[in-house]
Amino acid sequence: MRQQIDILAIGEPMVEFNENRTGPETVYRPGHGGDTSNAIIAAARQGARTAYFTHLGDDAFGQQFLDLWDKEGVAREHVKLRSDSRTGIYFVTHGKEGHAFSYYRAGSAASLVAPKDLPEGLVETARVLHVSGISQAISNTSCDMVFEAMGRAKRAGSMVSYDTNLRLRLWPIERARAVIHAAVAMSDIALPGLDDAEQLTGLTGPEAICDFYLGLGVKIVALTLGKNGTMVAVKGDRRLIPARVVNAIDATGAGDTFDGAFLAEYLRIGDPFEAAAYANAAAALSTQGYGAVAPIPSRSAVEAFMKG
Repeated sequence: MRQQIDILAIGEPMVEFNENRTGPETVYRPGHGGDTSNAIIAAARQGARTAYFTHLGDDAFGQQFLDLWDKEGVAREHVKLRSDSRTGIYFVTHGKEGHAFSYYRAGSAASLVAPKDLPEGLVETARVLHVSGISQAISNTSCDMVFEAMGRAKRAGSMVSYDTNLRLRLWPIERARAVIHAAVAMSDIALPGLDDAEQLTGLTGPEAICDFYLGLGVKIVALTLGKNGTMVAVKGDRRLIPARVVNAIDATGAGDTFDGAFLAEYLRIGDPFEAAAYANAAAALSTQGYGAVAPIPSRSAVEAFMKG
C-alpha cells in the first residue's frame, strides 16, 4: 500500500490534571497526556503528517481526545470509542524532587486493545511507526498488539521508532527487560532515557548503553541525558548533542516532545545528529509551561529559539 503519512503512533492517551500552586489555592489544571499521543502532537506541530491509533472510553474524556487530535491535524479515523471501558487519567504533583505522577488507568480502553483490533493496512501507510514500553506494559493484549504492529511495519519496509519509557509500577523489571529488549531489536530508532536505560541494561555510562542498543540491531540511538543533552549513536559515529538552557517550570512530557520533534526533523533532513539538536530545543521549550501538551512548541517557535 502506498505510504500516505509520515508518522503513526500507537498507545494509551490519558487525561491529565496538573498541579498548580501559583495562586492562593492549589488547583489541578486539566490537560491531555500519554507518551505516544504527546509525541505525535509534537510531530504534528513540527509539520509532519501524522496519525494515531488506540481505543478510548465512550465518555467525555474520550471525545476530548478526538477533538484535540482534530485540532492538531492528527488523523484519528481508526480510533474506536468503547462503551465497555473508560479513558485513563493521571495527576501530576510538583515538589523539591521534581514532578510525580499518580495514575488511574486500570482497565482503560487502551489496555483492552488486542492484535485483532489493529486496522488492516493502517501501519503500512506510515513512513515511521512510533510505540513505547508503556504501550506494551499496560496489558498483555496491548503488548501483543504492539509487536503485531511492529511486525507489519517491518514487512512493509517502514521504520520503527521505540521509546523504552520504563514504568515499574506497570510491570516487573525482569519482564520489562525481556519485552523491551525484544522490541528494540525489531526497531530502527531507539529513544531511551538514561535512567531507564541504566535499569534495563544494567550498564552505566552513555557510551556503553548506546553500544548495547546498537548491538541489538537498531540503526540510530538517541539517548536523552536530561540537562547533559543527548547522545546520538549510529554505526561508526557517536556524538554528544548539548542541551538547551531555559528556565524550566514543568518537565512533564519533555521526553515525548523530544521524540516527536526528533522523528519529524529526521524525516525532513535525514541527519540524526541535527535532528537531535532540533529536538533538544523543542524539548527545552516544552518545559516552560505546565502540562504535557499545551507547552509543546511549533516549528516556528523552535526555529526562532535556535536562531536566538
